[in-house]
Amino acid sequence: MHLKLLSLVNFKNYTEAGLTLSPEINVFVGNNGQGKTNLLDAIYYLSFCKSFLNPIDRQNIKIDEKFFLLSGEYFKEEKKINITVSVQQGQKKKVKRNKKEYEKLAEHIGQFPAVMISPYDTNLIIEGSETRRKFIDSIISQYDPLYLDMLIRYNKVLQQRNALLKQFQELRIFDQENIEVWDAQLIDLGLKIFKKRSEFLLDFIPIFQKYFDLISDKAELISISYESQLSDGNFAQQLEDARRKDSYAGHTSVGIHKDDLIFQIHEHPIKKYGSQGQQKSFLIALKLAQFELISKLLDMKPILLLDDIFDKLDHLRVEHLMKLVSDHAFGQVFITDTDIDRIEKVFKSIDIEKFVFKVEGGTVERITL
Repeated sequence: MHLKLLSLVNFKNYTEAGLTLSPEINVFVGNNGQGKTNLLDAIYYLSFCKSFLNPIDRQNIKIDEKFFLLSGEYFKEEKKINITVSVQQGQKKKVKRNKKEYEKLAEHIGQFPAVMISPYDTNLIIEGSETRRKFIDSIISQYDPLYLDMLIRYNKVLQQRNALLKQFQELRIFDQENIEVWDAQLIDLGLKIFKKRSEFLLDFIPIFQKYFDLISDKAELISISYESQLSDGNFAQQLEDARRKDSYAGHTSVGIHKDDLIFQIHEHPIKKYGSQGQQKSFLIALKLAQFELISKLLDMKPILLLDDIFDKLDHLRVEHLMKLVSDHAFGQVFITDTDIDRIEKVFKSIDIEKFVFKVEGGTVERITL
């Protein structure tokens, strides 16, 4: 599966752009703020029906315009497939496959998988547990539609339970029979999600370890561990024990919505003890592991989007990473960088087809190095 043609109209800083792409390596070079990352985000949009950078669709419309349109022509299983995403002020977002609109956007997820590696990935390390849960959930949802459905249902039940608890708090009452109705649903869905996350991480962590060792040349000791209240005992009992406390607080304190991933380097939090280069290597390994796992489970190579990844990586780490990219294990790859000389050096000894595009002020032009 690869993207052959990409078209943008009124998307972010682009009035109009059309690109013919290589099925192997595509490089966008240019100064910061010219629109390189926006091209990657357009490709991400076509895969996930949303922006990687800004979840509010209308804010991705070019200033002073009323709509944007993205179009991608894919080749998948020797078939040509056209995907369009259109957003118009005040109207519902439309995603079409070969001119036929999806009834549910969830039907599209996993059909044209992509993995983005971006400077914003540092949020996985520096922000709270919700960011890391979303990371796990976004991967599993790409290959398991039932998981996505369970997650949506769990969050709806959680909202209903929290609304009831808030009512208890305000009225200073406690209705056990009413809360038990929501507990039963929360337990059923929560246990299933916990099992899926546990199984995923059993497969994911060894793959992550492999990629980190390849990038860092086995120079550092790192680990990921799964932290969940459901690991510590009976979920039903935990909910029951916390009911009174939850009614005073007005929210649910126990469940898979509290899960977290613990990232460590040399048995210390990587957030505090990892250098910028170590943290970046950790994040790249996370995303490459995501890529491999999705590839295996979907039997299809996702598109790999590498945004500004060379910054803060030493020469050895860049060399190891590019060797991985050039061995044809990753299918179609998109790379952005500000330094054209660095791109020339990186790919000088790599025998692989590449298209290089110069990006300047919302315009894109293919060049030769």
